[in-house]
Amino acid sequence: MNLIIRLLLTAVTVVVLAKFLPGVEVAGFTSAIILAIVLGLLNAILKPILVIMTLPITILTLGLFLLVINACIILLADEFMGGFAVSGFWIALLFSLLLSFLESVLYSLLDKDKG
Repeated sequence: MNLIIRLLLTAVTVVVLAKFLPGVEVAGFTSAIILAIVLGLLNAILKPILVIMTLPITILTLGLFLLVINACIILLADEFMGGFAVSGFWIALLFSLLLSFLESVLYSLLDKDKG
């Protein structure tokens, strides 16, 4: 149940961000739900591989290269999905930063309601 709530919160966050960011477009709420699933799968499967492969540069940049990895995952999700579009790398970077921030705020509110 918690997973479904997190997916719905991510989908709502994606729709809200798409309304405010000029380079991000989502076809509808269904596309946002599919995007949340795709991002979850990419973050679970591909991100650990990318983090291990880029560990030296991540250490050199004190972890800031992880932002680049997040932006690349957003761009990869853009390639996989038809109802989601990001206009470029910098918009993907901004989108990933805002998405991560808003998700962490919403998830923390969700965890406070449980306890």
